[in-house]
Amino acid sequence: MSQQTVLVIDDERDIRELLTITLGRMDLQVDAVGTVADARRALEERTYDLCFTDMRLPDGNGHEVIELIAAKHPDTPVAMITAYGNVDAAVSALKAGAFDFVSKPVDIQMLRQLVRTALRLAEEKRAGGGAAKAPNAADRLIGDSPAMQQVRATIGKLARNQAPVYIAGESGVGKELVARLIHEQGPRAAGPFVPVNCGAIPSELMESEFFGHRKGSFTGAVSDKEGLFQAANGGTLFLDEVAELPLHMQVKLLRAIQEKAVRPIGAREEIPVDVRILSATHKNLAALVEQGQFRQDLFYRINVIELRVPPLRERRGDVPLLASYILRQLAAKSGGNPGRLLPAAQQALDSYDFPGNVRELENILERAMAMCEGEQIDLADLMLPQRLPRAADATPPPPGMAAPSPAPAQPAAAPTADGGLDDYISNIERTAIIKALEESRYNKTAAAKKLGITFRALRYKLKKLGID
Repeated sequence: MSQQTVLVIDDERDIRELLTITLGRMDLQVDAVGTVADARRALEERTYDLCFTDMRLPDGNGHEVIELIAAKHPDTPVAMITAYGNVDAAVSALKAGAFDFVSKPVDIQMLRQLVRTALRLAEEKRAGGGAAKAPNAADRLIGDSPAMQQVRATIGKLARNQAPVYIAGESGVGKELVARLIHEQGPRAAGPFVPVNCGAIPSELMESEFFGHRKGSFTGAVSDKEGLFQAANGGTLFLDEVAELPLHMQVKLLRAIQEKAVRPIGAREEIPVDVRILSATHKNLAALVEQGQFRQDLFYRINVIELRVPPLRERRGDVPLLASYILRQLAAKSGGNPGRLLPAAQQALDSYDFPGNVRELENILERAMAMCEGEQIDLADLMLPQRLPRAADATPPPPGMAAPSPAPAQPAAAPTADGGLDDYISNIERTAIIKALEESRYNKTAAAKKLGITFRALRYKLKKLGID
């Protein structure tokens, strides 16, 4: 096998020498140049397995190099060399198409890991590895609609670099599946995929969960603990519901992403970590930035590339395919035959809006299979609501089960109501809670999440306000 080659473009002699020596010890052949013009000549003479380029060069900038390589050598990954802490430059490089970035002063351990990942990517692309994995995406991300074809094509592109990706979409559309596919089709597929629901970790435990801790660093720390970043080292960390991170944790997360290193609680030194960050939320993150609830610099860092996953109502033509797939999966779990949708049931699903998206379709079909006669699913078995339920008009219960007690109707409140300020606030709370319950179809866990409070707090308020 021929020796792999690397092109280094930097006008600082010390950086060129450092990279030449370090990469040479990895059994790589290195060509080092100091200008864009020299880089153009080098790229005309040979094809490289990897390229490093500085952002600022005497006769141009690194973006020119990225564009040149993307046009003439699309299989060659490019890593940008940026000044320490220059987040804008790093983000700009990733948006321009860079595979990753390395900050000055160069951390040798991180550099070596980046090189190994980049070379693995280059080998897979030249061997056609990405194409071999594509059917897996089609098998799991069901749908032939133009919207889903675009999503799958975008996943294939995003898998080929290391840029942070922000996956936007409503609850239930399959954001975690999209994140897994990006991971599985990329050079980190052999590494771990670590998903974390940011809204499920108590605020006081977040730093320990993300970064780990040392034995004795606080009461209860009876042994060293590895954090989520360390667990995802060499792979992908998926931050689901990233909008739920409290502001103090957003600061620490930003530093970990920028420096590619974490400091466990009680540790003296930072630990380098090689992690790709994918994030998602059903909330409007840009709006939260404007409201001061989410840091703009962190948003800028994790939202290098945005991938929107469409809701099911925007791809109604995919419903029959999805339903058939889900029914086969349910049959495989139960050991029976797949259920069959009768025409009236299929027509109802085709016209339903699915506020809960694919997850709701799964729940509807699982419930229908439990309720239907034999394996024939009729319209009544779906138990689809004809309209959004009112507080006293919940989804009809299955036969043989008692209907839930209706919530008492509440009079409209006004600031000058006779009951005073406490009653006015209680009525506002009551209205908000009932609305959240309606929108989540009386799922209390989902309603609490929608309200931004804990399940325990919601349960307390339901009892306090007399909402049955």
